[in-house]
Amino acid sequence: MRRLATVVAVVMVIGPAARAQDWPAFRGPTGQGHSTERGLPLEWSESTNVIWKVPVPGRGWSSPVVADGRVWLTTAAPDRTGSLRLLAYDVGTGREVLDSEVFRVDQTASPNPKNSLASPTPVIDVGDGRVYVHFGADGTAALTTDGELLWSRQFPHVTQHGNGGSPVLYRDRLILSVDGYDTAYVVALDAATGDERWRTVRRNPISQAYSTPLIIRVGEGDQLFSIGAFRATAYDPDSGAEIWEVSYGDGFSNVPAPVFGHGMVYVATGFQVPSVIAVRADGRGDVTGTHTAWTLRRGAPLTPSPLLVGDELYIVSDLGIATCLDARTGATHWRERLGGNFSASPVFADGRIYFQSEEGVTTVLAPGTAYRELATNRLDGATLASMAVASGSLFIRTHDHLYRLGSRP
Repeated sequence: MRRLATVVAVVMVIGPAARAQDWPAFRGPTGQGHSTERGLPLEWSESTNVIWKVPVPGRGWSSPVVADGRVWLTTAAPDRTGSLRLLAYDVGTGREVLDSEVFRVDQTASPNPKNSLASPTPVIDVGDGRVYVHFGADGTAALTTDGELLWSRQFPHVTQHGNGGSPVLYRDRLILSVDGYDTAYVVALDAATGDERWRTVRRNPISQAYSTPLIIRVGEGDQLFSIGAFRATAYDPDSGAEIWEVSYGDGFSNVPAPVFGHGMVYVATGFQVPSVIAVRADGRGDVTGTHTAWTLRRGAPLTPSPLLVGDELYIVSDLGIATCLDARTGATHWRERLGGNFSASPVFADGRIYFQSEEGVTTVLAPGTAYRELATNRLDGATLASMAVASGSLFIRTHDHLYRLGSRP
């Protein structure tokens, strides 16, 4: 593998930082799909409430992230050269302001036709002026916001479906899960240098998983919660020491990210017998038999992450069955067929829940224990990436375009 950091086009953007809350990582500032933005569009189409629409070169399903007046994506070059790239667009105009090659690899397509070589989502640290990109086994890197390569690392591992999970930033370290057939561990890197701070190997048996870790606050301390094959584990994010773990039998190839609330972590257990479990996060050691509060076995997602809003947990299966659960007890409030297939994770913003199907249809619901549909909106093109919310707008990536949706300033 040959590492490159050649900036093809960089246009400096001069202007104020984002007016409101940024969306700097997968599932936003909290990692749980919530935004405090207001004034978001309820309805849109190809001709309504589109502030701008720009083509995105190559193929990638990394979700857009928004920080300091730019929208960031990764992509694999369209010319089959194995070029893995970082892209940035001006929030106000949609103009491309950066196109930087980060890695060049021999492989030109994902082993899974539904996946891509650029599926993990970047992480933006505006304070330190750094962008972190992750391409699974193909490489992890930090760049300046001008596209200059600061450091790069490789974490080789073998999976069936390519790359998937995104890294998380915790204080001065970048943390990622590495889950393959051949090796599995969680690793923390010095965010400034890429040097390894700690590495904790997962216990056997191991297998592939594609989930994004989540930082949670339990009592007076932070925990890093990471879903792997067959079990999920809470770690001390400063040292990598294991705090507690929960097992779920044969579940593997886990994609959904966890969510946390009411003192519990909500976990989608992956393939074989998919389920959602709620686990109290105040235990030590193996808590499978003592801290599992409830288990749902019907309608569990294989790809979209859960969404916790107040006392309700919302999930959507890959086949489009949405379910609202009592987050404390697991009791079902409602279950409805939205239609279509789903990979993107839902978002809660402006008092609404946005479910985005692979077919480009977003169903907007009112949160609550009764099903209430507010709108159904369609865009052209497939949508497997999760939307971002920032600057009073929704940012949606389709297979070949990036949209900013909202009212024109």
